[in-house]
Amino acid sequence: MGTRIQSGDARRRGFTLIELMIVMSIVMILTSIALPMYQKSILRAKENVLKSNLFTLRMVIDEYTYDKQKAPQTLQDLVAEGYLHKVPVDPITNADSSWRIIMEEAMTSVNQTEPGIFDVRSGADKMGLDGTAYSEW
Repeated sequence: MGTRIQSGDARRRGFTLIELMIVMSIVMILTSIALPMYQKSILRAKENVLKSNLFTLRMVIDEYTYDKQKAPQTLQDLVAEGYLHKVPVDPITNADSSWRIIMEEAMTSVNQTEPGIFDVRSGADKMGLDGTAYSEW
């Protein structure tokens, strides 16, 4: 006597298992598409920072060489003389000590007494998005 008959709409309050599975499948498909694009954009940003850091280091090495009439012996010389606040971090290796230093073979100036740093490259052994090794940039 106290039994109440419920209509079809009143019994259905949640989602069915099939509906949940379909929604989860759609979310997983969208995630699988978006995640590689996100990771690629992170890598592209790191590459841009690497290019900027290499440009800055090369410019500062040239300025130091022209000002002092000798090339710096270490990257710390650039910091000690005030050309840099600190040695920048290689964004690919996440270290400021992984830079590959290229020493010059001969002096670039007649007043120069000893050879020093000629160029700097990334110490990373990975390949860039353009297919070239970071160590060749």
